[in-house]
Amino acid sequence: MAIEVITREDLNEFRSLLLNDLKQIIQPQTQQVKQWLKSNEVRKLLNISPGTLQNLRINGTLTFTKIGGIMYYNYSDIEKVLNGNTQKKVSTLFK
Repeated sequence: MAIEVITREDLNEFRSLLLNDLKQIIQPQTQQVKQWLKSNEVRKLLNISPGTLQNLRINGTLTFTKIGGIMYYNYSDIEKVLNGNTQKKVSTLFK
């Protein structure tokens, strides 16, 4: 059985490698989002029914592009709708 001596430099190198690995794991992974989503993807994303999605199209809340019977929605338009509908907290007499 061979004995290996671990030096302070070895420990410092190990520490820096371990910290770099942990930083990569902890950093939020940026997910590549598709620019154009189909109706079923939008419904899953927003957790809404087909009828609600149809109402959003009809009243012009959500823009879409129709190609060959398939409706596509721009992801940035969906974000605009979500960000545009933020509401402020209404203060009440009772907490």
